[in-house]
Amino acid sequence: MRLAALLLAALLATPAFAVQPDEILPDPALEARARDISQGLRCLVCRNENIDDSNAQLARDLRLLVRERLAAGDSDAEVVEFVVDRYGEYVLLNPTTGGANLILWIAGPAMLAGGLGLAALYLRRRRTAPDAASAALSDEEQARLAEILKD
Repeated sequence: MRLAALLLAALLATPAFAVQPDEILPDPALEARARDISQGLRCLVCRNENIDDSNAQLARDLRLLVRERLAAGDSDAEVVEFVVDRYGEYVLLNPTTGGANLILWIAGPAMLAGGLGLAALYLRRRRTAPDAASAALSDEEQARLAEILKD
């Protein structure tokens, strides 16, 4: 009895997929490919949710489009390329590292390295700068100070 309850709880704890029964392809191999592709495609309505997990109508349309292209004989790369051409690179959950995106991938680490370099330069200059408190006054400065203190 406890084992059955534990198994039921484990089944209910799995993620809820929004894929409807009428969307599933009859060929298990094609369906597995469709699920793999769908995991990398962003729902344009829900933002950071893949299209398999989204209940939005646009996500359903994308799931159907992926399955339609696979059934037509497209490779996985061709399906992804088709969707990206149609909806833009934003549809990818993991954007490519080429083209204009290369700037975005490099910008963060480059700014971190630049900031660390500036901090190191500041600390080095601070360490080698003469200490203002230990600098002795010249004779002229001492005379001027004595004159000021008299008044």
